[in-house]
Amino acid sequence: MPFISHNPATETILERFDSLDKTALAALLSQTHAAQREWRHRPFAQRAALLRALNHLLLAQQDRLAALITEEMGKPTREALSEIKRCAAVCLYYATEGEAFLTPQPTASDELHHSYISYHPIGVVLGVMPWNFPFWQVFRFAVPALMAGNGVAIKHAPNVPRCAAAIAEVMSSAGFPPHLITNLYIEDALVADAIASPHVQAVTLTGSGRAGRAVAALSGGALKKCILELGGSDPFVVLADADLEWAADQAITSRFSNCGQTCIAAKRFILLPQITDDFIALLQQKVAALKVGNPADPGVTIGPMARQDLRDNLQRQVDLALSAGAHCLMGGHMLPGPGWFYAPTLLDNITESSPAWTEELFGPVALIIRARDEMDALRLANDTPYGLGSSVWGRNAEHAEQFAEGIEAGCTFVNGMVRSDPRLPFGGTKASGFGRELSSHGIREFTNIKTVWVKNG
Repeated sequence: MPFISHNPATETILERFDSLDKTALAALLSQTHAAQREWRHRPFAQRAALLRALNHLLLAQQDRLAALITEEMGKPTREALSEIKRCAAVCLYYATEGEAFLTPQPTASDELHHSYISYHPIGVVLGVMPWNFPFWQVFRFAVPALMAGNGVAIKHAPNVPRCAAAIAEVMSSAGFPPHLITNLYIEDALVADAIASPHVQAVTLTGSGRAGRAVAALSGGALKKCILELGGSDPFVVLADADLEWAADQAITSRFSNCGQTCIAAKRFILLPQITDDFIALLQQKVAALKVGNPADPGVTIGPMARQDLRDNLQRQVDLALSAGAHCLMGGHMLPGPGWFYAPTLLDNITESSPAWTEELFGPVALIIRARDEMDALRLANDTPYGLGSSVWGRNAEHAEQFAEGIEAGCTFVNGMVRSDPRLPFGGTKASGFGRELSSHGIREFTNIKTVWVKNG
């Protein structure tokens, strides 16, 4: 079946792409493997030079590329521009720091020998990528993998094939060798063949828990390393001494950016009794100020959801939450007219009997959970199958940091919105996956960490 690109704001078809069969898939992976065998011997300086060229191209073409994201997956223009700039930044970061991260590290030894740890490319890394950040998710894994001497084969989400083509185009224009970076327009049924291929040595996936379990099983069966960045239901804990105006502003940005379709968005707002009513009032005021509409309009803050089935599933989850006793303070419904729009929604009185207690709501819906005290707030923050991001808000930063230490998550931000930063390792725990991307940790994930021991004399 072809990959079909839609405009989610108008529901019109933009372009069709033919999908690959098994024979074409095998041929592409063989070519990428051959290109990587040559690339692995390129000096770090040459790899860094190409990443710097890619950085310059992304910045020079940021308006065109951002417009493509907006048109194909519905992200407002301002946010799409930010995504392209992040991709440019990660190129510059690893061009600058990558060699130092992979420099052999001497290790203490006795007088008769010396030893060190070296880092070698693992081969071709298969990336199974999502649609919600169609450029950033690819660059987040591909840039450090390439700097480490690997090749990359990218299985993009089927609803963003034009973004996939643009990534391949800009990387080729930057001067990367032919076939080192390849797009795989394959259906989900062929992912197993790609993982099993002798030309693929590792796998990384960003996606749902269901997809993560399937890829983990296939990778384990093939004895290939995998990194999984899965869903999240991030707690946003507002302590009694928080700056409510500041926290509410950040809450709105975190929950409703990208139409709420972000793994690390704040999804569960856990409130202390002393501030609950005031904070909810602020949220209502700020949600009412959001503007839903055509994401290409500079004044719009929320575009459409990326696909119709995603919007339908979100409505099902909201209806189930309401049936379980939740109170709808705002929104709670699809919006009429063409496009897959959903009203920004606030649901109060989310209790443990609600399906929303354990599920991730991937859309513009904020859940309000009332804590009895700080101990209860910590329990609530951890009472989730997920463990990706989290945030804590309070004027006493030292106290908030102590509270944050008790949260079970891959990262916790105190008085700041959860985000991925090239300088910091990124990833989750529990059902949010395993392994890390970015920083020195991320670039080393797809290397052979090799011990070398040499006897003197």
